[in-house]
Amino acid sequence: MNLEKLIKIVEMEKYITNVICMDKKYPSISFKNRINSLKREDEKIGQLIIESHKKAITLINNYDAEIAKETISKAAEIDEATFNLERSCIRFMAVEQPLAGDLMFVESSIRIGEHIKRIGHIMSNIADASAKITDVDIPERLLEDIQYMADYVQLMLSKGIYSFLDQNIEMAKELHADDDKVDDLFDSILTQVTDVMFKNKESIASIINLIFIARFLERIGDRAVDIGSRTIFMLTFKKPN
Repeated sequence: MNLEKLIKIVEMEKYITNVICMDKKYPSISFKNRINSLKREDEKIGQLIIESHKKAITLINNYDAEIAKETISKAAEIDEATFNLERSCIRFMAVEQPLAGDLMFVESSIRIGEHIKRIGHIMSNIADASAKITDVDIPERLLEDIQYMADYVQLMLSKGIYSFLDQNIEMAKELHADDDKVDDLFDSILTQVTDVMFKNKESIASIINLIFIARFLERIGDRAVDIGSRTIFMLTFKKPN
């Protein structure tokens, strides 16, 4: 191989390297469109789970068969949406080969989608359990505490979703303290339900569903914390405290 040909090969390799580096520094229109599309999918699914949870917890105080049916069907819709999101993320990684922060965002979208899918299933469980307490005489204080817990978990779920969508690390960090509050509420509700069961033994089979509902709410709170923790890891690449 003569010197002139060798120089041309080296120059071509330098050109290709520069093009690749420029492409990484200045993402293509296709890259930007794809990642923006993923972000829109994340937002759509996040809003869907927040609105669905908001409706599901109304069943505790005011059971409505139609809303219960809608909650269960929404869980299936959320399941399908998270599957499609995961497929979009995998396709994006295969085609665009994102690096650093973009890769972390795409991978986190898959993990958070799994949490959202599980929350959808838990909401179905709440709908089923709520149907079984419609004819039970529940003390007002107990019902108020369960509703307060449901509203508090609703707030946690919104914080978790929007901490990820807005990449808000401070909001994500708040969720651990919120989870402690939910744990305290669960303990209080458990004590109250146990007292009611002793006083109303003939309705134990129905009353126990109050414990199930509180437990389901606690699990949704845990999932919200997991979403917040994943957001912190995505932004800092450090394990949350």
